[in-house]
Amino acid sequence: MGGLGVLAGIAALAALGAGQTAVVAAPGDPGTPRYQAGSDGIGDDYFPLTGNGGIDVTHYDLELRYTPPDPAPAPREGTLEATATLDLTPTQDLHQFNLDLRGLTATSVRVGRKPMAFSQVENELVVTPRPKLKTGRAVEVVVEYGGTTIRPTDIEGALYGWVTTRDGAIVVSEPDGSATWFPVNDHPRDKATYSFDITVPDGLVAVANGDLVGERSAGGWTTWSWDAPDQMAAYLATASVGNFELREYAAPNGLPIIDAIDRDLPATADDGLTQQGEMIVFFESLFGPYPFTSYGAIVDDDSVGYALETQTRPVYSRVANEGTVAHELAHQWFGNAVSPHRWQDIWLNEGWATYDSWLWTEHDGGSTAQARFNAVMNRPATSSFWNLEIADPGPFGLFAGAVYDRGAATLHALRVKIGDEAFFETAREWVTRYDDSTATTEDFEALAEEISGQDLDAFFDVWLHTPTKPTSW
Repeated sequence: MGGLGVLAGIAALAALGAGQTAVVAAPGDPGTPRYQAGSDGIGDDYFPLTGNGGIDVTHYDLELRYTPPDPAPAPREGTLEATATLDLTPTQDLHQFNLDLRGLTATSVRVGRKPMAFSQVENELVVTPRPKLKTGRAVEVVVEYGGTTIRPTDIEGALYGWVTTRDGAIVVSEPDGSATWFPVNDHPRDKATYSFDITVPDGLVAVANGDLVGERSAGGWTTWSWDAPDQMAAYLATASVGNFELREYAAPNGLPIIDAIDRDLPATADDGLTQQGEMIVFFESLFGPYPFTSYGAIVDDDSVGYALETQTRPVYSRVANEGTVAHELAHQWFGNAVSPHRWQDIWLNEGWATYDSWLWTEHDGGSTAQARFNAVMNRPATSSFWNLEIADPGPFGLFAGAVYDRGAATLHALRVKIGDEAFFETAREWVTRYDDSTATTEDFEALAEEISGQDLDAFFDVWLHTPTKPTSW
């Protein structure tokens, strides 16, 4: 962005005025400055300004104090006062770095406990640390910020991020909505651990990822403390607030489960959650151990119009039905443990979660995966459904039906082609090899060929890279 160049120029002039050198040449490479500005994007073609270059955030400690809107039909505006503490390691020598922050105002930034110069440019928080940051030397970055929360929307106009509701907030941030509620390196390539202290008026419950580690009340406010010790992509973080009842129990394998159900919903709204424990055991039998420390669900009486696989605790709008619950649970392996390296790889999230819901339905006595595959293939070749390259659907095609259903059909066709043994070994090895990290379509293609011993170039070209109906493979 143009504003960054101006900031860099001002910083350079200030340094020269103080008798310092504005940039230092890298040793052995006199033409390259040693200290540079981290880029304002991580390099994703679909969302060029998501994430940031030059930094690796390893942990976020979020202290949030949230005042929901006064009861009224509209407008829905809350107030957020917050402090984010980031454990950050530079991946290059930096005289400036960015964090994503949108719609909220930073009031102070400290790096290594010292106040630092900063500015906000469009959706970026730009920090100018002094002394400059050296590659590999971890620092603590503390940002105090806040403002009015509203109901932000993504590029397609769908609600996402910190969505203010009548009695709290639904927090669902795929793909780049985390910047609407905390300063963040907002891309799956930079996973981190999280801790949350969320303070809300007495009577409300704040639910986040991971394990509930504390609840304390004072002066009309209650602070809910959660710890998410596993690596997590930013879009999977949540801090939903509402009139929730917490229900705690365990899966048959002993995994702790905490469900948060809005008290204003009808009794049937959470019927689909009753088999969560059985689903966990079933998916473990196919894909290996459940990858996190706990599980559960958030079912809110407000609506964003979709569910999201927020890590360890998916969010459901108004109702959690069985098929959707299976889908969001499967994402814990496919999408959460292993996340897309680029947003164009999203079929690896949605195709797998959809196919796994087919497998659960068959296991539970419903339609077989083959029958579901046949239903997809019964679509006529002239249908617009087939006019999408699902391995590169474009930023406006991330949530297209074909990404889900053709993605699932791709996996079933692969299973038939290479056989059950190689197919499920590929699935298990995928999770094992790329757990806590990200991977690409090319990585998956290579792994399937490695495990099966087959040349699958033609197969994947037909199913993933050609926007027409597959007829032979």
